[in-house]
Amino acid sequence: MTGNPQKTVGEALAAARQALVPVSQEDAAQQARLFLCHALDVSQSGLVALSACPMPEAAQKTLDELVTRRLTGEPLQYILGEWEFMGLPFSTQKGALIPRQDTETLAEHALSLIKERGYKTVLDLCCGTGCIGISLSKLSGISATLADISAECLSLAQKNAARNGVSASFLQGDLFDALNGLSFDLIVCNPPYIPTGDLASLQKEVLFEPRLALDGGEDGLCFYRRIAERYKAYLNTGGTLLLEVGIFQAEDVKALFENAYVLKDLCGVERVVAVQI
Repeated sequence: MTGNPQKTVGEALAAARQALVPVSQEDAAQQARLFLCHALDVSQSGLVALSACPMPEAAQKTLDELVTRRLTGEPLQYILGEWEFMGLPFSTQKGALIPRQDTETLAEHALSLIKERGYKTVLDLCCGTGCIGISLSKLSGISATLADISAECLSLAQKNAARNGVSASFLQGDLFDALNGLSFDLIVCNPPYIPTGDLASLQKEVLFEPRLALDGGEDGLCFYRRIAERYKAYLNTGGTLLLEVGIFQAEDVKALFENAYVLKDLCGVERVVAVQI
């Protein structure tokens, strides 16, 4: 790609798409559009009308920088600095796990429980960006507390709460350590669950994400065991604990808890273990 100011917007899009193919493959066209919209500060719908217009030099420079970062394997979500979860916007940055559509299975079930059982309080444990707890509060009105061991993640979660107009509490500590006797109707958690030995073989872009949010110990189940030992003290009677799990982990995680059941995502993958007390 070059910074030729005579290039049209449509030509810049085509060049970006072609450049991204080696790393983005079938997603190259969509990612090129997202980068170009970011560089021009327009929506995807507004991009069509600009196709024959000259590509501004400053926008071309920005586009080139975005594409170069992506070619190193850096995730799209970090490059753009934001991503959508449950239809809501969330700021993203290195140091916090990227919000993923897989986790929406957990969030959607949580919303159904809030509605059916009248839950009033939720704890988002290992909150990262805060996408789960903030989404639940925004979409249902439930009172949310977000906890994480990382000060960097909590700062980002606070930013995302403000961005979505949500008032929440934020606590820093290792799992339940900062809760000081608090209890909740609902606890949601997407803990680290990748076995330590598998980390080195992950896709290059996943390795840009914090190891702290990925490493689940020798067999990937370390955090589930720790949660199983302590969660009852922080969950109100009649409450529910919802845990995202990795592929092929659901039955092993379920066995750690009483009164647990497994939820599948839209693709039929066992994605969530739910525990009731």
